[in-house]
Amino acid sequence: MSDNKDPGASGEGGQLPTTQSANERQQALAIARQQALSLDVRTQDGADSDEIDLLSYWRILVKRRWTVLGAAGIVLVTALVGTLLMTPIYRASTSLQIDRDSIKVVDVEGVTPVEGAGGNDFFQTQYELLKSRALAERVASQLGLADGDQLERLAPRSPWGALAGLFSGGGEEEVPTEAEVSARQSAATGFIMNGLTVEPVRNSRLVRVHFDSPDPELSERAANAIAEAFIASNLERRFDSSSYAKTYLEDRLQELKLKLEDSERKLVEFAQQEQIVSSGEGSASLSEQNLGTLNAALAEARRDRIRAEARWRQAQASKGTVLLGEIGENSIIQSLQERRAELNAEYQDKLRLYKPAFPAMVQLKGQIDEVERQISEEVANIKSAIQAEFLAAQEQERLLGEQMAGLKTEVLDLQSRSIQYNIFKREVDTNRELYDGLLQRYKEIGVAGGVSSNNIAVVDRAQRGFKYKPSLTRNLALGLLAGLMLGVLLALAFEYLDDTLKSPEDVEKQTGLSVLGVIPLLKAPMTPAKALDDPRSAFSEAYRSVRTALQFSTDSGVPRCLLVTSAAPAEGKSTTALTLAKNFAQLGKRVLIIDADLRNPSLHRALEKPNDIGLSNYLAGASKATEVIHATDSPHLMFMPTGPLPPNPAELLMGPKMLSLISIASEKFDQVIIDGPPVMGLADAPILANMASGTLLVVEAGETRITLARNALKRLYSARAHVIGALLTKFSAKHAGYGYGYGGYNYYSYGAQPEPKKLARR
Repeated sequence: MSDNKDPGASGEGGQLPTTQSANERQQALAIARQQALSLDVRTQDGADSDEIDLLSYWRILVKRRWTVLGAAGIVLVTALVGTLLMTPIYRASTSLQIDRDSIKVVDVEGVTPVEGAGGNDFFQTQYELLKSRALAERVASQLGLADGDQLERLAPRSPWGALAGLFSGGGEEEVPTEAEVSARQSAATGFIMNGLTVEPVRNSRLVRVHFDSPDPELSERAANAIAEAFIASNLERRFDSSSYAKTYLEDRLQELKLKLEDSERKLVEFAQQEQIVSSGEGSASLSEQNLGTLNAALAEARRDRIRAEARWRQAQASKGTVLLGEIGENSIIQSLQERRAELNAEYQDKLRLYKPAFPAMVQLKGQIDEVERQISEEVANIKSAIQAEFLAAQEQERLLGEQMAGLKTEVLDLQSRSIQYNIFKREVDTNRELYDGLLQRYKEIGVAGGVSSNNIAVVDRAQRGFKYKPSLTRNLALGLLAGLMLGVLLALAFEYLDDTLKSPEDVEKQTGLSVLGVIPLLKAPMTPAKALDDPRSAFSEAYRSVRTALQFSTDSGVPRCLLVTSAAPAEGKSTTALTLAKNFAQLGKRVLIIDADLRNPSLHRALEKPNDIGLSNYLAGASKATEVIHATDSPHLMFMPTGPLPPNPAELLMGPKMLSLISIASEKFDQVIIDGPPVMGLADAPILANMASGTLLVVEAGETRITLARNALKRLYSARAHVIGALLTKFSAKHAGYGYGYGGYNYYSYGAQPEPKKLARR
């Protein structure tokens, strides 16, 4: 930098050091401002990244509406064609009522169905039975689908018919082989299972049985046949189960009868041999029964003795008194106690009036003592009675105990001789219980087997099948919905795969630059020159708005030397530079526009000026500045073309003459605008940006990629360029999916004619 800006490199520009220091301060200030703006934008973007912006999604869909509508149309047409080509399917339905219990004419445990806690399991079992292969084979057999050519007639419309047709002979009738018959039966069974649909009615015991087929009459017959076959198979299962149980019990009863007779015969023979006599009412002998009776009597006597002994011990411990219970049972004692209480009460009452020695008091005291004596006599009598009762109970217990001991000896002797007897007797009892139980069960099953009540009934029989599918309305609705969803997904995918800068918000968010203006897209056959001819067109108003924004882009107004560049070629930088130069000239400023694109110049064609000599001649030292500056048709606007294209543009631009030219031109003219080359891939633009007071980056809407713009800014910042903002060109609010500003970019043409609204893209 210091070498390029050495004031001794040229005799011109005596004020260069002052300009250099001012430029450096402005550049440092601009870099700080851009970094702050970039940080603020990125911080705001990070803060809002978690929020869902529905308006942004709506703009994306509006922008790519043809993608959404195209996908929806394709899917809708596909659904329409597919629906029209599909074979119509007819459905017939029959309703069944399935009860968990049939009518209980008899209730035989294990034979009659019992409603259990798992009712859902029962109904689910019935549904699976309806869909079973065995039932389908039965229905196919009843309908005769495996015979004749019924499945063959369905061959073009059913895969099962096509399968059956593989095994059908053609021409002469031939006897089908076993494999062919089996294949046809399997095809018919598969046809029934494929067309069957079981639909339980929620919160009820009803179930709808649907059958779908290409033939409406076949659907009706099949639905009714399935219901009838299901009822018949249910009855058959009940009858078969009871019949099997009855046969099994007959065999078991015969075996147990022989076994019982043999065990009884052995028991009688052993009892006669050992002289064992039983009462016939149970398994115990007479001695054992007597022992049981005597044992019960002894236990009762022992309880009486314990009770009497307890009373006697309590009476002994009472020392002249008895328990309240004994007194309560004796009416004499009760009356004496009541009399004693009355006399004591009377004595205590008179004691307050008389002394104990008073004759009446002495007489009353004598009556009390007499009553006490009578009570004591009665208590003594009760104790004597309790003692006698205790002694009697004790004697009775002793006698019963002696009898019990003798009888025990007798019973033990009998038991030692009747061990084998008891074994035979237990065997007889067990065989008799088994035989009686099986006999009772056999009789119950015989009664239940003759009752053929059913827990399944037909509520509504199937009628002629109605057209079930395909449903044109439903398929079109689903196709439209699927198409819209596909279109939305494609639109979002295309949008997020598109990494270009499309709107002012994108430019500010992705680059951190302020957007100084938005230039509308021109529509054919409009050209920039024609659009600028109309001062009230949207195109002209947009550039005048940029001119105004540039006046507030820095603290000192518009940079005296403004470089206009872009990230890539053909983004509108030359048109922007020329238009801004004309707009500043219209304000009466002296403006110099320099075409510094030494690789692909274009301003001389737009201004219709020769390009024989120009900037390259001046930088090479072959011409003076005054010789390469030309007047234009616009007042106050001067133009310096590029001149012959040099082989080394970067070396020429890096020389001291370019810096001197900018310094002198900034003093001689009010505004210097440089049309520079693109940034990416070239060293020219960073060199010019370092020398210029400010740089304006032109971005083409929908074409400039984010990474390209960021890399261009990175190169400019590395050259210490003062990038004052960005200009978005060729912007179409319609293509971006929303209007920019107040109702779109057409607000630039407020009050203008309608024609300039339709502008062309150059």
